[in-house]
Amino acid sequence: MRALILPTATTYLMPVLVLFSLFLLLRGHNEPGGGFAGGLVAAAAFVLLSVASGVGEARRALQVDPRSLIGVGLLLMLVSGAIAPIVYGEPYLTSYWWTISLGEYDVSVGTPLLFDIGVYLAVAGTVLLIVFSLEEEDA
Repeated sequence: MRALILPTATTYLMPVLVLFSLFLLLRGHNEPGGGFAGGLVAAAAFVLLSVASGVGEARRALQVDPRSLIGVGLLLMLVSGAIAPIVYGEPYLTSYWWTISLGEYDVSVGTPLLFDIGVYLAVAGTVLLIVFSLEEEDA
């Protein structure tokens, strides 16, 4: 008989872990956290699901191949860190900021956030690729 505690707990923990990873990603620009820590927590959510319900279920929940996450993450890091500064004739990792108006609120979005999102995706994809590959070898 298969245990029910871990799969049941995972149903409730997955959304919390993913939201916490996004919190770490967005908070990390100015305080501890960021793309690396957020990516690890996001990967941990899907690793927990793979342990509780199997790799197939975790891959279905992820909906994309981890290699795609790595590729998109690296592309975002390249675009925000190198290509944007080259276009403007500035050094590598020069930051650029844009203000987006959301009704009565103005939100500043910049290349550091894009770079952090790229790190987030690359770290999550790398960890998931390794863990999924190892778990599939055991099966």
